[in-house]
Amino acid sequence: MHQDPGPQDRSEPGEPVRTRVAPNGTGVIELARPSALNALDLTMVRLMTRALTVWRDDPAVRSVVVRSASPKAFCAGGDILAMRSAGMAGDDAAVRAYFSAEYALDALIARYPKPYTALIDGYAMGGGLGISVHGSARVVTERASLAMPETAIGFFPDIGASHFLPRLPGAFGWYLGLTGARVTGPAAVACGLATHHVPACDLPALEAALTGDGGEGDPGPVLRRFAVPPRPGDAHEHADAIARCFSAPDLAGVRARLAAETRAGDWADDTLALLDAASPASLAVTFGLLRAGAGSTLEECLERELDLACHTARTADFHEGVRAALVDKDRKPRWPSAGQR
Repeated sequence: MHQDPGPQDRSEPGEPVRTRVAPNGTGVIELARPSALNALDLTMVRLMTRALTVWRDDPAVRSVVVRSASPKAFCAGGDILAMRSAGMAGDDAAVRAYFSAEYALDALIARYPKPYTALIDGYAMGGGLGISVHGSARVVTERASLAMPETAIGFFPDIGASHFLPRLPGAFGWYLGLTGARVTGPAAVACGLATHHVPACDLPALEAALTGDGGEGDPGPVLRRFAVPPRPGDAHEHADAIARCFSAPDLAGVRARLAAETRAGDWADDTLALLDAASPASLAVTFGLLRAGAGSTLEECLERELDLACHTARTADFHEGVRAALVDKDRKPRWPSAGQR
């Protein structure tokens, strides 16, 4: 018996996060806001935090699985539209309340004492990586698409990304953080963002094995049984060029190395185009943030990111970037910081 009936018994059909405890002691969190591709609003953050806090102290709960009810996305990010509105209104308290709660959830996941497995099928971006990458296991399918696209909206890679991105091999985290480039599920395993690749057709069977009556609540053997190792060709085909270009000591050096990268062909030109389309202010902030994060603890990174997020929510680049991407959707931001390029 559970010591506390917990939040799993209080989930309502219309709630954006549903929770339950499976017969084998696995706590299941289902993200259920498909109309927004499970973008995390404050309610979702609080529901997840409540469930994880209760289960952390419940000996009957042996592990946690996070899944999505959306066929398109695990979690496409955070509630950026709400943060833009609050920032434009000067509502600093609302901005800090949201980011404080989100980053506290990320820290809770990172230090969680029980196995925490995220099942990523579809988009996992921004805040979606915050509730997955910090966990002990990140399962991806061939349909998964992972990214930190914040520089394209005048923001920066947050949710602890300044801690995990600099630690990816071959300067790959710098490439992801600065350009916002997407990686497939198998490539995410190859670079360390994910831990297991499971074919999408096997995902229902994997979920059943993780939560079924006969399991022991330990996902390790189950994940090893279902995982398909990435093939050598699943790594990013330009990994060597990424390492050469994005290991430069500054942004100007990155651009110069990309411009001189003849061996990578069109990839170098396309990557320069991504940098040119991003907010100049965001690129500068991101570069400095990743450099600082390379030598910091996760808690130090999250504290630094919180201060920066509260400031950035009031900036013109952020307001313009979100306008172009999510409000007017013209994809043509006119960056106020363009003079910094």
